[in-house]
Amino acid sequence: MSTPVKTLPQNSGSVFLDISAGRKTANNVATIIVWATMILAMIPLVWVLWELFSRGAGAILTPEWWTLSQRGILDTEAGGGALHAIIGTFVQTILATLISVPIGIFTAIYLVEYSRGGLLSRLTTFMVDILSGVPSIVAALFVFAMWITLFGFERSGMAVALSLVLLMIPIVVRNTEEMLRVVPMDLREASYALGVPKWKTIARIVLPTALSGIVTGIMLAVARVMGESAPVLVLVGSTSSINWDAMDGAMSSLPLMMLDMYKSGAQPAVLDKLWGAALTLVLIIAILNIGARIISAKFSVKK
Repeated sequence: MSTPVKTLPQNSGSVFLDISAGRKTANNVATIIVWATMILAMIPLVWVLWELFSRGAGAILTPEWWTLSQRGILDTEAGGGALHAIIGTFVQTILATLISVPIGIFTAIYLVEYSRGGLLSRLTTFMVDILSGVPSIVAALFVFAMWITLFGFERSGMAVALSLVLLMIPIVVRNTEEMLRVVPMDLREASYALGVPKWKTIARIVLPTALSGIVTGIMLAVARVMGESAPVLVLVGSTSSINWDAMDGAMSSLPLMMLDMYKSGAQPAVLDKLWGAALTLVLIIAILNIGARIISAKFSVKK
């Protein structure tokens, strides 16, 4: 005996459009709340950006700002530039990135692709969690005790880079780990079925598929450490001269330049340099993020 099948009326599409007035009201209220909270969150961001551009644009729009240092110029005098601080920031950040990114990516690959929940993987996850909550001043003091006190090296840009490594690694590990877990297991199984070794599957399929998210996480880590002030205060001396050697001598940076200007007083020339250094740092981070997104979009696997 067959069971009769109920058929929907021809205008059944209207059933899904027949939403009660109460639901429409709730939807409108939720939409308004979401937009209001978004606008509320944007207010301090726009305010900060406006203050940075309005106060710092006058300093960075001069060619001398990008081509000269503050050598031979008092902080209270107008003139000079921030080239010494820009170079120091890039040197310290590049060194920290070159050390932390391979460590972070390979650690994440181990945790996602090779670990089986053993003691080593649990210990690694625990240490990453601990490092995620370490303040920058603690990382700086640890490097000071190990690099300078124990090993006998001088205060330098390299010491700053090592402290930044401790701050970057947990961000890179956590982000890369999440991006690798998002890659569908079907891609891995299809590669294994074709006889491709696991290491080549990870290198040719898994990593390219997650490249966009991994690069975004790396840039978040770079932005996180580029503005750190505690490590440069503890681990390197301030200078107004350009220094490319991270292993020898004092080396300035944009956060350190801002701190130097802050301690120099409230004269107009000092404030112009302070806001100019802050705006320069924000612009560099923005340009790096935009460039990283373009590169990751170009080289990522197209779906």
